Amino acid sequence: MMNTIPKTRIAVLVSGGGTNLQAILDAQKAGKITDGEVVLVISNNPDAYALERAKNAGVKGVVVPKKGRTREDFEKDLVAALEEHGIELIILAGFMCILSADFTNRYPERIINVHPSLIPSFCGEGFYGLRVHEAALAYGVKVTGATVHFVNEIPDGGKIILQRAVEIQENDTPEILQKRVMEQAEWHLLPEAAQLVSRSIRERKK
Repeated sequence: MMNTIPKTRIAVLVSGGGTNLQAILDAQKAGKITDGEVVLVISNNPDAYALERAKNAGVKGVVVPKKGRTREDFEKDLVAALEEHGIELIILAGFMCILSADFTNRYPERIINVHPSLIPSFCGEGFYGLRVHEAALAYGVKVTGATVHFVNEIPDGGKIILQRAVEIQENDTPEILQKRVMEQAEWHLLPEAAQLVSRSIRERKK
């Protein structure tokens, strides 16, 4: 029965290098994401290397610029691109824009994000990129990790889908820790969550 139901159409939103996007594309190629398909990559940054990764994978890339525009106009164009491609699941993979409640309310439990800590630690407004790892090291925690969660109007406030712990080592710098969290947690969790949520959306179409 499931074979006759179209796969969940996924858009990945990016701002930079796109390593998390690559992890999703690789997992899809390896047959680990069977219920969803990445059909669109959107970047707010025209120079994002992630767009090159999309092109190499044969996935359509679109730029929706944010610089010098109101959030309202930016999100209007974002919604237009998502609707044009019939997107059912949105994955934020290093997307450096905070989305408004108006936007997130349009897609309840249809937007997922990966955060480089074990939420509720080191999360919320201002905690992104290296800042998260700097805070974890400054606090002296022995274990950190990554979390994939649904996105709502509160930064890092949506329901948790998956988490994975990563041990902190004695000589860690924020950069070394960031790389380990990506390799050991983020690049595994995000494709896994993409499959879980894609399956759940696909099953509801029965």
